[in-house]
Amino acid sequence: MQSTTFSLQASDGLAVHTYRWLPDGAVRGAVQIAHGMAEHAARYEHVAEALTTAGYAVYANDHRGHGRTAVTEDELGFFAASRGWATVLDDLYRLHQHIRGEHPDVPVFLFGHSMGSWLTQQFLFTFPGAVDGAVLSGSTRHTAAAVEGGAVLARAELARIGPHGRSPLLNLAAVGTYNKAFAPIRTEFDWLSRDEAAVDAYIDDPRCGFLLTTRMWLDITSGLRVIRQTERLLEVPPFLPIYVFAGDQDPAGDAGVGVQRLVDAYEQAGLANVTLRLYPGGRHEMVNEINRDEVIGDLTTWLDAVTAGR
Repeated sequence: MQSTTFSLQASDGLAVHTYRWLPDGAVRGAVQIAHGMAEHAARYEHVAEALTTAGYAVYANDHRGHGRTAVTEDELGFFAASRGWATVLDDLYRLHQHIRGEHPDVPVFLFGHSMGSWLTQQFLFTFPGAVDGAVLSGSTRHTAAAVEGGAVLARAELARIGPHGRSPLLNLAAVGTYNKAFAPIRTEFDWLSRDEAAVDAYIDDPRCGFLLTTRMWLDITSGLRVIRQTERLLEVPPFLPIYVFAGDQDPAGDAGVGVQRLVDAYEQAGLANVTLRLYPGGRHEMVNEINRDEVIGDLTTWLDAVTAGR
């Protein structure tokens, strides 16, 4: 595997730190990874290693407010002063165009995990036909009550402590109950994975697990409101291959209920090529779970099948 990094210039001039992993041989396809909140793209290097072995070029940027795109610690957890969600989405599209430029003759897939999967959901109808397939990891379809309740709380906390303020209350409301199903708990991040070493690595990583700013929480709820618009799903190409996978104990996906709700919404919108895989006992980060080799192998098998069928 050939590993390099580069800076992608965003629409507002921001240097978006980007990883590029290339196979040693011919490129048969490309996978763009959109990571989740309070983590960074380098955590997917082991996924890239498996995919490059199978012949896929892999690209992943650190979202603004994350990883090495956030130059200082104060920038962690803050997208932008305005239109943060839309700007992150535009960053993803700019990277997509860069990938197309480097690999014009191969299929390009967008893989989104957690928050990255919500961005991917919106990407599919904002830029219909841009990608040849999509992968949603640790995803869900939030209820209207959850989205609107989160927005009300985010606005109140922003008014109280400002857009750069970090609210333990918001964090508690969003993820504070995620460990409940796994008591007795060892750490506050047990909900991520059954693999204790993976959880410890996350905790020990200074670029993971930080509190988001009130502005970012409000940006996220604005995005969740958009992807809940059922009519927008009609803009997704009806035969686009979509692979949805999650752990059936993932609290971010309501232990499979929210994941199924997402798949049902897609099917009701006429999307005819959606595949769902729920892993028994799995938690939030299936690519870091105790059965990660199986999970990444299943992902590769799906990519191979879509690529071969083009």
